[in-house]
Amino acid sequence: MLRTRGDRIAEYATCAVTVLVLLVLYAPILVSAVFSVVEIRRGEILWETFTFRHYVTLWSNASVIDALANTAIVAICSAGIASILAVLLALYTEWHGAIARTALTLLIYLPFLLPPIVTGLALLVASANADMDRSVLTIIIGHTIFVLAVAYRLVLTRLQALPPTLIEASFDLGASRWQTLRYVLLPHLASSILTGALLALTLSFDETLISSFVAGNEMTLPLRLWAMMRVGFTPEINALVTLVLLVSMALALAAASLLRPKGEPEED
Repeated sequence: MLRTRGDRIAEYATCAVTVLVLLVLYAPILVSAVFSVVEIRRGEILWETFTFRHYVTLWSNASVIDALANTAIVAICSAGIASILAVLLALYTEWHGAIARTALTLLIYLPFLLPPIVTGLALLVASANADMDRSVLTIIIGHTIFVLAVAYRLVLTRLQALPPTLIEASFDLGASRWQTLRYVLLPHLASSILTGALLALTLSFDETLISSFVAGNEMTLPLRLWAMMRVGFTPEINALVTLVLLVSMALALAAASLLRPKGEPEED
């Protein structure tokens, strides 16, 4: 079909707007990356000072390494626990005899939908009333509650898409509930569990506001970065910002690749 001049103008305008939006979104990332490898003096970029030594310096900073270790522990633990809870809760809410299904669903989604400052304050009050010292454990609990909604939604959507005859056939063939879960349901839910875990990992890795309420004297990488920025921007801070953004983008792209619908099988 022939395109009119108006169609071409609309296409060019759409492309221009898309490029502009991408520039606005990703320009700060590019600026941080550039300023992490070159020096700026009197507002002038000195390209001859190009070096990666600021990235090397980060690995000799004990506080950054400790914060990175805490972040990794919190992200992996919270994503793992949230994935297990997501499967259990999704199976329960889809069970025909489930009690208080609507109330349970609301409790799962509420911490994610509320402003992070409200969720963080609620977790702080809860930990104080439970006489729990703020530590890595309280951060893991807070992050698990926060990211559970994402993992639960993905698992539930996949579970609801499975045909009921799949489970009925398993029972008809003599499989027990545990065998049906292990050999039938979990293999079909594996991709959604993995995708939810990656998204939960990404959210936990970047979470700052909730962590600030429940961290106590412990530091995660976003909190360490926030503390470093209080004294001004340095090449080390730009290097750390770049690394955090690259890791977050890598996790998000991995999750997006798993979420991408697979092609339909070709017909004979």
